Amino acid sequence: MDYSIYDAIQSGFKKVVFIIRKDFAEDFKNIFEPKWSKKVETDYVYQELESFLDGYQPPPDRSKPWGTAHAVLCAKSAVREPFAVINADDFYGRDAFVKAYEFLTTACNVSTYSIIGYDLSKTLSENGSVSRGVCEVDKDNNLVSIHERTKIYRNDKGEITYEEGGRIFQVPDTAKVSMNFWCFDPSVFNFIEKIFKEFLAKSGQESKSEFFIPIIGDRFIHEGRGQIKIIPTAASWFGVTYKEDAPSVQESINNLVASGTYPEKLY
Repeated sequence: MDYSIYDAIQSGFKKVVFIIRKDFAEDFKNIFEPKWSKKVETDYVYQELESFLDGYQPPPDRSKPWGTAHAVLCAKSAVREPFAVINADDFYGRDAFVKAYEFLTTACNVSTYSIIGYDLSKTLSENGSVSRGVCEVDKDNNLVSIHERTKIYRNDKGEITYEEGGRIFQVPDTAKVSMNFWCFDPSVFNFIEKIFKEFLAKSGQESKSEFFIPIIGDRFIHEGRGQIKIIPTAASWFGVTYKEDAPSVQESINNLVASGTYPEKLY
């Protein structure tokens, strides 16, 4: 998260909104405020199970909130300008933030959103299969759909494949995938709120149902509300899918520090 905040500031972003649980808010603020509050505007919003339910009664065995799109909705009161959404536990690379900032300040509007698209080959793990949102893209680099593919891995022939329904399919190395780095206009909040109510009516009584950001992207496109641009990045994504990934991720970051891409101390 610290590297993402550093890259965002270096790319031009002026504000960071943390979406967290209220029960550890003070501990979280005590960690991050001393590091970042003098370098960028910070704000905090809370994702709770009850957020935006408007009287809806969840199933009694449900304890966790409703997923990533619900998390974004919880930031409605704190965000009034075009904004980017990222996961806190992924390393996205400076190039992704530079391109996101350029899009948000020059092209983002009520009918044009975007996803930072990573080459699938740069998001794999050497320690097992991964799940990725593989993007279908048209000739104008607009998102057509996102297909969640599970059990993606490189086989003994060096080909990237995924398993589905007992069959194996090949995917090009250059296929673009979403790593949950989205760029939105603030008008998206009202749209998310509308779709969330529909989601609750359909799936709210399922104790493990999830309201994901790709649901919003898919509805936005298929309802004809606008387009979602795929912005390609040359950056390598780092993440810890398996505990065995941690040493290689640490080594990659150490190499970036050694090359001068990042200072030894970010703050």
